Amino acid sequence: MIDQCSLHVTDLERSRSFYDAALGRLGIPTGRPGRSGVHWAREGGEAFSINAVRPGHNGRPVREAHLAFVARSRPAVDAFHAAALRAGGRNDREPGFRPEYHPNYYAALVLDPDGHRIEAVCHVPD
Repeated sequence: MIDQCSLHVTDLERSRSFYDAALGRLGIPTGRPGRSGVHWAREGGEAFSINAVRPGHNGRPVREAHLAFVARSRPAVDAFHAAALRAGGRNDREPGFRPEYHPNYYAALVLDPDGHRIEAVCHVPD
C-alpha cells in the first residue's frame, strides 16, 4: 500500500548504523547513500529512507513516528530486536504475540536514536 517512506533524523550516521543493523536482520540490504540521505530497498522497489534534519529547511523538532517492517519469520523478529538494541535502540516492546490484533501477530518494537517507534512484525502462522 505504501510506495515509500522517510524519516528525519538528527544524526544521519548514527541512524544509518542503527537501521543497517536492525533492517539487515529482516533481509533488507544495507542502506545506500543518496542525494539527500540514506535509502534501503528490497528487490521490487519497496523503499525506506532517512534524511538529516537541516536547520532552516526542515529544522522543526523531530516528531515520533511508527513504522512496521514485515519479517518473514518469528526468529527474524527476535533477531531484529536484538540487533536494534545492540545498535543503540531502546526497547519499547519485547518480541511476542499480540493477540489483540490477531492470533498470529508476532512483533517487537524498539525506539530508534530519535525516538521513532520501529516494529518488526510476522503474520505467518506457526
